[in-house]
Amino acid sequence: MYGHVKTMALSVKEGLEEKGCTVDLLQVPETLPSEVLEAMHAPPKDPEVPIATATTLPDYDGIIFGLPTRFGMAPAQMKSFMDSTGQLWMTGALIGKPAGCFFSTGTQGGGQETTALTWVTQLTHHGMVYVPMGCANPLLMNMEEIHGGSPWGPGCYAGPDGSRQPSKLEKDLAKHYGGHFAGIAIKLSSA
Repeated sequence: MYGHVKTMALSVKEGLEEKGCTVDLLQVPETLPSEVLEAMHAPPKDPEVPIATATTLPDYDGIIFGLPTRFGMAPAQMKSFMDSTGQLWMTGALIGKPAGCFFSTGTQGGGQETTALTWVTQLTHHGMVYVPMGCANPLLMNMEEIHGGSPWGPGCYAGPDGSRQPSKLEKDLAKHYGGHFAGIAIKLSSA
């Protein structure tokens, strides 16, 4: 809502592209009324980022979902989007595709791991192959500064009012994850 997920997405994209992947950034349709968005001081959606549709998902070799967090889980907009994938589920169109996620929460303890954990149920029903970040990068263990992320995937803290921007460390972890995911997606797509 405040640009944190897009900032992290751009870092993930950088890691993917360094490994030779072609990347499309997409956003899900907004479900909140404009008056609610105004009351939340949400900036307008970026018109340069296309709106995702369920019908295009099978075209991708892998999918990484950027998840803002609302009360320890993905927000209604993301769930609504996944609810639109019923036909893909019925036909098995996403079976075997690698999938992952990254996330943004307002605070520590704001649900980064629970967001990923509850999102995996969406992927599991589609038969997708979840690709976690694991502990593959020592930056994840950094205790010198507060940062988001876990073995489930990279993450950032936005602050309760959205004023904290992703740190260099958080963006570096996101870039690493993009490269890590790319290696697995490339192997699976050529199998």
